[in-house]
Amino acid sequence: MGETDVFDRLGLTEYERTALTELLSLGRTTAPNLAEAAGIPKARVYGVLDSLCDRGFVKEIPGRPKHYQPHPPTEILDRAEENRRQEYESFVADLEDQRAAFLEEYGPRYERAGEDITAAEELFYVVDVGDPSERETRRIYREADERVRVLTKAFEYFETVEPAVADAVDRGIDLRALLRHPDALAAENRERQRAVVDRIRGSYPEFGIRFTRGALPWRGTIADPSDGYDDGEAILLVQEDEIPNHMRQAAITENGAFVAGLNRYFELVWTHESERGAGGSGE
Repeated sequence: MGETDVFDRLGLTEYERTALTELLSLGRTTAPNLAEAAGIPKARVYGVLDSLCDRGFVKEIPGRPKHYQPHPPTEILDRAEENRRQEYESFVADLEDQRAAFLEEYGPRYERAGEDITAAEELFYVVDVGDPSERETRRIYREADERVRVLTKAFEYFETVEPAVADAVDRGIDLRALLRHPDALAAENRERQRAVVDRIRGSYPEFGIRFTRGALPWRGTIADPSDGYDDGEAILLVQEDEIPNHMRQAAITENGAFVAGLNRYFELVWTHESERGAGGSGE
């Protein structure tokens, strides 16, 4: 952390910061001298110095005229830490004073609002397809503890999630992806898929890839499914070719049973309806 960062954390105004910086170079001086040296208006300099004294960064020395002297840098930092601690303790005390009244007022409101939530809303929440869904997908990769499973047509969005994939590989996450067989793709998507597969096989050989000739009624990413239905997360969207991407939404679920069901579908297709030898330029 540089000196600029330290001054930022002290919470000083621009004039206070300028004054303290100049005082640390000048040492003991008068307000008029400081105003002249630091370029602070004389009408403002006394208020600035009073504030620095109140914070414990500068001490006032009585006399005619009064002088001002900065405390040593170590004492300034110690005092700043103590000031922040006192502010926090005051904040906590004020919050506790208001806790009972706040909970009494807003607790029932929250409970009443929750009564209208449907089972479907508890099972899923949705995000727009595009940047929001890609951001959530990256998060799922980064938060995965053991394994990630992907169902995708051509993995055309791979570039947007690649940093998260690389992180998952480095952490030893078990990664597998099921893609549509190139023979089932249009020429443009086939070329996109080929480039992605070459990239993955060349840079992330740990990432298992297989291809299915069957249709994929839904596509998405699954993380950490649990046979006990008590863990896991998934993001998915269903096949809706007639709806443009900018109008589509992806569903995210943390329901362990639902995630386990999605993973069951993945494993069945992976084991019984897929093959490895397709997609790359070397195949």
